[in-house]
This record gives sequence, C-alpha cells and structure tokens, in this order.
Amino acid sequence: MDKSGKKRILLKLGSNTLTKETNHISRGKIEDIGMQIAALKDDYEFVIVSSGAIAAAKQFVKLESQDKDVFVKQALASIGQPHLMRIYHENFSDLGLLISQCLLSYSDFEKEQSKVNIVNTINVLVKNNYIPIINENDTVATDEIRFGDNDKLAALTAVLLNVDILIIATNTNGIYTKSSIHDAVPETISLVTDLKLLEKEIGDSKSSHGTGGMQSKIEASAIAKAANIETWIVNGLEDNFILKALKNEIPFTKII
Repeated sequence: MDKSGKKRILLKLGSNTLTKETNHISRGKIEDIGMQIAALKDDYEFVIVSSGAIAAAKQFVKLESQDKDVFVKQALASIGQPHLMRIYHENFSDLGLLISQCLLSYSDFEKEQSKVNIVNTINVLVKNNYIPIINENDTVATDEIRFGDNDKLAALTAVLLNVDILIIATNTNGIYTKSSIHDAVPETISLVTDLKLLEKEIGDSKSSHGTGGMQSKIEASAIAKAANIETWIVNGLEDNFILKALKNEIPFTKII
C-alpha cells in the first residue's frame, strides 16, 4: 500500500482479453476495463501491463513476409503500439482517466539505475493520476513475443513497484484442476499456497492469440510470490472481472 492509503494493483492484460478472442482489439473490453478503474480509483491505483500491439496492427496492415518470422512480429508491434495507445486514450479519456506509455525491456531490470528510474517515473505518474500502460519494447526485445505474452514482464514490474496484487487477465476462470479440464464446466483451483502442487495440475494448453499459456502465468506468480505479492488469475473476458474478483463473485485462482 502506498502513502495515499490506496492499494496498488498491477493489471496484466493479454491479447486474448483485449481482443475478446477475435482478430482485433475490442474497444468494448477496453471501455469495460476503464469503467472498472474509474469505479475503483478512490481505493486502488492501477498500473497496466498490456499486450495487444501485434493484434492492433493486424487490423491495419498485412506485411510482406512470412507471418511466423519474429522480425515481422516486431515490425507489427511497432506499427500497432501507437494504435493500441490511441484506443486506450480515446476510451479512457471519455471516462476522465489519463494514460501514459512506458516501454520496458528485460535489460532494464538488470541495471540498478534503470530500476530506480522506472520506480521514480511510475510513482510520479501515479501520484498525478496517470495510469502507466507498460509494454515490452518489442522492437528491440524478442523474448516475450516468442514466449511469454508479457506475463513475466508483469511479474517483474509488480515486484519492482511493490504492488499489493498482480491480476493476470486471461481467457479461463483461473487455473483448472487437471481432472476437470475437459469437463463442460471445469473446476477452478481457487486458492494456491504451494506452487509445486500447482505445477502438477496444469496442462500445456496455449491460448489462441497469446504466447503465454498457463505455464508462463505460474512462472510469473512464482516471481510475485517470492516478493510476497498475491497473484490473481482471472477471466478477463468476463464483464467487470476486476470488480467481481474483488467481491469474490466469480471463480478465479488466487496464489498467495
């Protein structure tokens, strides 16, 4: 909790959530997220780690090259990032919310001075009611494009900013028990205190747009857990998913 008495939430939004599992960014979903942040702003301050730059670009361009090539994805991210920020800006400003962009790369977390700079800059933004929207600097870094859909980036940022809760929005109702994963209504594991037991429960299914899957979410939660930060894995496709999770009205996985 910071000096203002507000709890700090780091909200990680994957491509699946932001596109509502389609091929383009959903303005309705971004508006849904903005409305929740506006409703909670007296008690919570938010920092967002957002994927979706590549998905945003695909609405506008078809690049001449093999789509599988990571350099093409980097180029798409470069094209899509300003579009993504514009969509956030348009929807959030209608709700009276201010945004800023922060592009980070993993090397920033390895240098003491960079870490201090990140914390100081983000604290100034938050104190002045700006919501920092963080993405990986995709034009120079390829790891998350290939592997993590920003899950690890979100966890490292959560630790650096000493947040109260890391909420990872995904396209499932949290993590399901292995035995129920193919059931019509899979069973959510609601509370986890031992990540080794959790490892045994997860399958290796990947999500359709994201590069994450559950494995990278568990790795992210391990980073947060080591710093005594709770991770909530919540279904971001649900309307009002943050409000509902805070009130315990939907099934989700809490890792403490």
